[in-house]
Amino acid sequence: MGEWFETVAEARRRARKYLPKSVFSALVAGSEQGLTVDDNIRAFSELGFAPHVAGLSAERDQSTTVMGQPISMPVIISPTGVQAVRPDGEVAVARAAAARGTVISLSSFASHPVEQVTEANPQTFFQMYWCGTRDQLVQRMERARAAGAVGLISTLDWSFSYGRDWGSPVIPEKIDLKAMLRLAPECITRVQWLRSWVQAGGFPDLTVPNLADPGEPPPNFFGAYGQWMQTPLPTWEDVKWLREQWGGPFMLKGVMRVDDARRAVDAGVTAISVSNHGGNNLDGTPASIRALPAVAEAVGHDVEVLLDGGVRRGSDVVKAVALGARAVMIGRAYLWGLAANGQAGVENVLDILSGGINSVLLGLGRSSVHDLTPEDILIPPGFARRLGDPAAAAVLST
Repeated sequence: MGEWFETVAEARRRARKYLPKSVFSALVAGSEQGLTVDDNIRAFSELGFAPHVAGLSAERDQSTTVMGQPISMPVIISPTGVQAVRPDGEVAVARAAAARGTVISLSSFASHPVEQVTEANPQTFFQMYWCGTRDQLVQRMERARAAGAVGLISTLDWSFSYGRDWGSPVIPEKIDLKAMLRLAPECITRVQWLRSWVQAGGFPDLTVPNLADPGEPPPNFFGAYGQWMQTPLPTWEDVKWLREQWGGPFMLKGVMRVDDARRAVDAGVTAISVSNHGGNNLDGTPASIRALPAVAEAVGHDVEVLLDGGVRRGSDVVKAVALGARAVMIGRAYLWGLAANGQAGVENVLDILSGGINSVLLGLGRSSVHDLTPEDILIPPGFARRLGDPAAAAVLST
């Protein structure tokens, strides 16, 4: 532990050795049969490259922008909820992203307050679910704005599905004596993880400080989740309202369909993330990379399109950009890096992705990520999924 690793797969192996079973299982996650989480990985492996052998570019530029933020490579940190990985959690991730010149997206269900994260990385996007009243939503976004967040992400693709064929992790409502006794058998075998929390002064309290009402203590995860489940479901008018209340760069995350992407454009969003929530949501949804080409073709000239789901190496990033994404968002990959080696582990993951991007650009003879096109990718017949596209549906019905 605590050393450089050469692949995200190795970071995952080290994370598994470092973390208690329940914590590691929460990072792996997935839903029901795990079809979507598996397809997110498999789909990238179905795509290939068409490399050149001479006349290659000596310089390769990975820099781009996302919602007005300049970044060193087309990779940003995706928002992930309550992290019991390491005590400094999202703050360490924010520092790593800043050190590598990219954006961190902070979940409203994060374990550290937005003020600490923006201090560590001024390039912070704050993510919100449609949870609570409109007044509460406005209060949370204004808190994020006051803290210095430079963009807002609205995630609306959650359908509250539950159950995993391989079993769900044990997540206590709070860390009390009862919970500690229940989790003791798996924690005492993870000495380094346990020591890090003891040295930090305690154990994960599983609260969500960014959902606290003014003057009130932060709710615990299940209390916040319960509020979210009881909140009336949002409409497209609500999306437009939220975007207007923020008044700045605004991303809608979880778009998989062409018709939804067009509605998002009509609502005035700045960007959309083609995402199936990392396979944690509605199982049987196709890999996000399969849905990307149709969405990018339909709205890529109107809004920025990002890809979230299944990215494990730099070649995955290049495939996504070539098929129409401005950048990708990573989740599990950086969490495994965080577990493997803290802030340095997250930086290690970002370096792995950057190095892979550079190698593929070299092989393809491209001098910039902006030069990538679908012609650089070998796409097998039947790979893409055109979801919510009336034209495609009409062809299938004939």
